[in-house]
Amino acid sequence: MLDVEEQIIELKKTVAYDSKDFTIEILVKKYIEGIDDEENEMFVPDYQRDFVWDESRQSKLIESIVLGLPIPPIFVAENTDGRLEIVDGSQRVRTLSAFLNNDLKLHGLEKVTLLNGMKFDGFDVSRKRKFNNTTLTVIVLSESATDEVKNDLFERINKGSDILRNMETRKGIYRGAFTDFIYNECATHVGFRQSLKLSKTVQKRQEYEELVLRFFALIDTYPKYSDFSRSVSKTLDRYMVEKLETFTEEEKKVKLREFNAMVEFVMNNFEYGFLKGPNKDASRIFFEAIAVGSHLALGESPGLALRKKIDVQYWLRDRDFGRSVNGGNRTHAADSLQKRINYVRDHILSLSA
Repeated sequence: MLDVEEQIIELKKTVAYDSKDFTIEILVKKYIEGIDDEENEMFVPDYQRDFVWDESRQSKLIESIVLGLPIPPIFVAENTDGRLEIVDGSQRVRTLSAFLNNDLKLHGLEKVTLLNGMKFDGFDVSRKRKFNNTTLTVIVLSESATDEVKNDLFERINKGSDILRNMETRKGIYRGAFTDFIYNECATHVGFRQSLKLSKTVQKRQEYEELVLRFFALIDTYPKYSDFSRSVSKTLDRYMVEKLETFTEEEKKVKLREFNAMVEFVMNNFEYGFLKGPNKDASRIFFEAIAVGSHLALGESPGLALRKKIDVQYWLRDRDFGRSVNGGNRTHAADSLQKRINYVRDHILSLSA
């Protein structure tokens, strides 16, 4: 029987790590090169593809770096193919990438106020060099780290953050018929669960229920997604408050019919269900595109039948669609949402028999 010390030593073997310092320029290069083909050396796993920082929070990270303030280390895990999976720090990496690529304009800063309204190209040459050459610490878990270790690390670091508590919190706050409907009649759908691949850790965070909520919120607000651009979490909260007050038995019948029809269509017509391919983890962003796009196609053609099953690998080779579902820094900007949803709808309709 193991004593305490033996157990500690045994478990420490599973979290072997190395510490490296990368300049921001190199860090962003590792993230951005090959991203369109999902071959970038440092990548964001599907379960973290949502980009939840608003521009104010992104701006404060840039300001902190300019001021030389300490930035928390980024945690990555080395895969067997040598790629580095970001376990914690995806929001920071994507913010840096957006800034260096002039996709982020700084605003809301209260310290270095002269930076407000500025993009990276607005820096003079010396400031660009200083920013690019700033080093950040990256903790690299060895390739021997299991998925359980990665998930455990992610949960420990992010305990209490939005990604871990949103749906759990909503269940407690917004009690009522609509919440019961999501949990008891939609999220339990056997085909729905079979068409998704969720790790036990993500399941515990009530991810099935989160995806159902996103589906209904997106189809009910289509195509006006400006609120999602500002905050996905707050938009979903407001949607649940509305349904708490207005949800009726008649609406329940309609929504159940719509949900079941969408799931059945995806099961019958998509080679990999709601996934990007075999052995791929579920992605919220990709799910939204497939689920809502399918619903809209069915709305235009209720008896829709396709000539063949859809292999989304072909869609992902489309540069614009691939970028819209691969998790940049504006995953829920209105134009990005509309682009990926409309792409799915239009391509489904083009395949009708």
